[in-house]
Amino acid sequence: MQIVRRWAAGAALTLMALAAGPGTALADKPAPWQLGFQTPVSEVAKRIDVFHDWLLVVITAISVFVLGLLGYVILRFNRDRNPTPSKTSHNTLVEIVWTVVPVIILVGIAIPSFKLLYFMDRAANAEMTLKVIAHQWYWSYEYPDHGDVKFDSYMIETKDLKPGQPRLLATDNPVVLPVDTTVRILITSTDVMHSWFVSAIGVQEYSTPGRVNEKWVRISKEGTYYGQCNQICGVRHGFMPIQVQAVSKDAFAKWTEEAKKKFAGDNGQPAIALAQVQAQTN
Repeated sequence: MQIVRRWAAGAALTLMALAAGPGTALADKPAPWQLGFQTPVSEVAKRIDVFHDWLLVVITAISVFVLGLLGYVILRFNRDRNPTPSKTSHNTLVEIVWTVVPVIILVGIAIPSFKLLYFMDRAANAEMTLKVIAHQWYWSYEYPDHGDVKFDSYMIETKDLKPGQPRLLATDNPVVLPVDTTVRILITSTDVMHSWFVSAIGVQEYSTPGRVNEKWVRISKEGTYYGQCNQICGVRHGFMPIQVQAVSKDAFAKWTEEAKKKFAGDNGQPAIALAQVQAQTN
């Protein structure tokens, strides 16, 4: 009974959240019992959302059809109704249909899928570059186009959280990006494989030692958006969150000037360069 009550309470909370509409609480971070994706705030995320909704209809229709067909066969051809089973071993029409129809469905899914993958792949006419370097278990960020600002970003421990900061998601130094700006994101790692994933902005890319992967984003709405490493990378995998703060272009310009002073002491060799050297020597 206790499990049933928990499910009922969760369902009620979910319905209340959905009835309230896609507010900011659902836009920036995951919510308990949330259904579906976070509210998209980039063109990539919007296209992912549309493709997901369309594909959900397709796979639901297929599942319902297969379930209905299975139910019909069970009821129509059971031993009581069909004591003498058919011994038919071939049916050319049926074999053609169950080969051609799945191929058509898969091609229909593949075309928009490949279009989306190529759209997500590389930035065209990027206005700035953000370098993302993964470590066990924190992130480093570099802004080569803005005075080579670079800093580390760690999760804020529960005991140090301030009011309004989400547990396991807030960081001491968030990534700051300007809205309405095409940002090229270069991602690598210094130790093991990680993954930089922020749902609301539609970016998920593996960070691999010795390799630099590329993504891009153009955020359309100011706000704070949270993500996490979604590639198991060790004992503290669940404690390396991502916090992206999207601000106006003027606010970003002001932040870069302040960041140059704040992080002036961090003059280590960029990890992206180290990854490139490792890739060349392997």
